[in-house]
Amino acid sequence: MKTKITLLLTLLFVGANIGFAQQDEECMSKLSIFHEYVKSKNYDAAYEPWMAVRNKCPKFNNAIYIDGEKILEDKIDKLEGAAKLPFVNDLLKLWEERAEHFASKTPTGKYGAMACQLKYDNRDILNLDNAALYACYDEIYKADKDNFTNPQSLYTYFSLMVDLYDAKQKTAAELFNKYDDVVEKIEDEVKNTSEKLNTLIAKEDAGTELTKKEGQYKRYYGQILGAFDQVSSGVDQKLGERANCENLIPLYQKDFEENKNNAVWLQRAAGKMSEKDCTDDPLFFKLVNAYHEISPSANSAYYLGILKDKEGKNSEAIAFYKQAIDLETDNFKKAKLNNKIGIKLKSRGSYGQARGYFRQSLQLNPSNGRPHLSIAAMYAASANSCGDTNFNKRAVYWLAADEARKAARVDPTLKKAAAASVANYSAKAPQKAEIFNCSCSGQSIKIGCWIGASVTVPNI
Repeated sequence: MKTKITLLLTLLFVGANIGFAQQDEECMSKLSIFHEYVKSKNYDAAYEPWMAVRNKCPKFNNAIYIDGEKILEDKIDKLEGAAKLPFVNDLLKLWEERAEHFASKTPTGKYGAMACQLKYDNRDILNLDNAALYACYDEIYKADKDNFTNPQSLYTYFSLMVDLYDAKQKTAAELFNKYDDVVEKIEDEVKNTSEKLNTLIAKEDAGTELTKKEGQYKRYYGQILGAFDQVSSGVDQKLGERANCENLIPLYQKDFEENKNNAVWLQRAAGKMSEKDCTDDPLFFKLVNAYHEISPSANSAYYLGILKDKEGKNSEAIAFYKQAIDLETDNFKKAKLNNKIGIKLKSRGSYGQARGYFRQSLQLNPSNGRPHLSIAAMYAASANSCGDTNFNKRAVYWLAADEARKAARVDPTLKKAAAASVANYSAKAPQKAEIFNCSCSGQSIKIGCWIGASVTVPNI
């Protein structure tokens, strides 16, 4: 009897395996068919075999979901209005199925944000209002902030908050808090991408040619930084005048007592007032001192430097700025601090000091080309005072143009702005006829005053 049961179980097991093998063979065949169609972008032909594999073998291969996304997006792109609805809903369902069967390859932050964006883009046919859409993004952001990295989704998330605020469905405090959340997230992503790009720039600066793959990565990182640069500008534009001093001061004044021991709140409030140039109000002084007292940090020292600047105590301001740099341990943030201090010194005409801070910023984060443009602008502004002859004064513009070219080389977000600066400075420098008349082609010209550099006259 025992032998018969064992034989029966064996036959059932073998039969089951044959069934699974036949199923796998069929799914493999149809997967190969639809994948080839997808590769050739024949999405209509891919649809039927893809659906067969999706329904019969949902765990068979992640290509079901990678290719399926393309197939359904093609359907959605080709259709208008309500005709899209079944395929929009099916794409949302597909991402849910992917999360069920390939969870490790389906991070919530990434695919959840994609689902929210699809809902936003098709909100009319899905009958979704701003509150529901915002709730979608907010849930995903809180569930998996680390993988919520899509620039467009971050912008849409914040844009919906602004729309809800304008509709009086969100408070000013909620608006400003969400602004800080999104800006900090953008900065984190820019930092991560910049560090990767800086490694490649350092390799090039050392005279080593990038491999083909490294060159592709360099372009990709540049595109990512460009996207976040656009989103950062878009977020600020969307916030607009809603965060002016007239709105910020009474809000922070009202909430100060409740938050005077909350370092994060104090830092954000002081930071927002600094960004919006509300630093003349006594509240800024109160915020900064409270913040520095409970949490001495690079940020609090920097804000104290701003206060000393306001009082006209330049040497004390510089001391606090240096303290801020010493307290900062993150090189990316330290680079931003050096750049901010350089801008402040530049605005009051302390060009030599400002250049030192700009150079330090570039050393810490070479893929940010803005310090190069600031140095170039200071050179150009000093042309009349740093040359001893008319020719040599105008030769300073070659220095300015060279510095602007560096910005274009390292920072893909500044190519247009840097090219415009190079063209402007080059047009103001001595031209070919003047170089010919002075017979100084190829010679080195020493530029005095704070610049203290040499420039080579171009060969003609």
